[in-house]
Amino acid sequence: MTSKITHIETMLVDIPTIRPHKLSMTSMAVQTMVIVRIKDDQGREGLGEGTTIGGLAYGPESPESIKMNIDTYLAPLLIDQPLHSIKLLIQRLSMSVRGNMIAKSALQTALLDLQGKHLGVPVSTLLGGAIHQHIPCLWVLASGDTDKDITEAKALIASGRHCDFKLKIGSRHVNDDVAHVAAIKAALGDSASVRVDVNQAWDESTATKGMAALQEAGVDLVEQPTPAKEWDALSRLSQKFTIPILADEGVADASDVFQLAQRGFNGGIALKIAKAGGPIEALYAATVSLASGMELYGGTLLEGSIGTAVSIHAWSTLPKLHWGSEMFGPLLLQDDIIKQPLCYHNNGVDVPDAPGLGIEIDEEKLALYRRK
Repeated sequence: MTSKITHIETMLVDIPTIRPHKLSMTSMAVQTMVIVRIKDDQGREGLGEGTTIGGLAYGPESPESIKMNIDTYLAPLLIDQPLHSIKLLIQRLSMSVRGNMIAKSALQTALLDLQGKHLGVPVSTLLGGAIHQHIPCLWVLASGDTDKDITEAKALIASGRHCDFKLKIGSRHVNDDVAHVAAIKAALGDSASVRVDVNQAWDESTATKGMAALQEAGVDLVEQPTPAKEWDALSRLSQKFTIPILADEGVADASDVFQLAQRGFNGGIALKIAKAGGPIEALYAATVSLASGMELYGGTLLEGSIGTAVSIHAWSTLPKLHWGSEMFGPLLLQDDIIKQPLCYHNNGVDVPDAPGLGIEIDEEKLALYRRK
């Protein structure tokens, strides 16, 4: 019997981070998540999450706009609709509402969770089936203090939780940023992979200077050094250096991957469910990336456990994540709103195997952090 969607609820949830998280465009001390709960006429519930970074500092959607646009425009398109085809529901949303990819991703996540529970299978099965049960996961060193970052990294290596690290740079002069990164790489040596994320902060000439120095320092990867849609600049830089470039903000979906491939870009692609509009579209982007010879990386917008879980399910279906993932979002938060946290160990995170997302809401914690 096909179930129908009867109710959709959204709420803002604010959870403090364990430390300030510095990016080139903002600094975060609290993460705000939009939690979505979709219910059907058989009493089941699907959970979704829409999360971005730093309000409107990062992109065109804020937590408040995500919630309002779901409530006002997107949710009414789903009420009373049958659940038998999630792709049909996605098409219904896309034909009526432009953009709003994070909002659409949150709804798609909840629909997948609901259908997985209805069928008794994990979301990874709905997406084609898990190839991997454990996903590599790096940690971002973003305090901005060299000594603190070194101490933090060494402690995480010793604990076995992470051995790959990314540094957020771009808010300071390029020489200061390079010195900061080089000192950390020198302190960690060959025991860890060190990468950097510039978050679009450099122009092409600055990137040329910075990447030459980072290459000399032994850094493994440079993420999005130049502005998002400057595809030609990103392609030229990728051909100029042996140090690989990872395209992030410049690539939202499969169409963007195609544009980069046409320009001769030879780096990697950071997949994110939020910028693609959901895990299904993120996997479309992965297919075009692999067909173009580009390597893959599982990215995040620092989602909590719900958004992280659905990303893990999606990445588990890919043949290979050449650069691993950064599904560490829940670890950056002081608390969680699910009963059983995701399992982080052995430099990665386990793929949940229970029906749907494989997670359950802690109602008391949700009530505690829900914005009144």
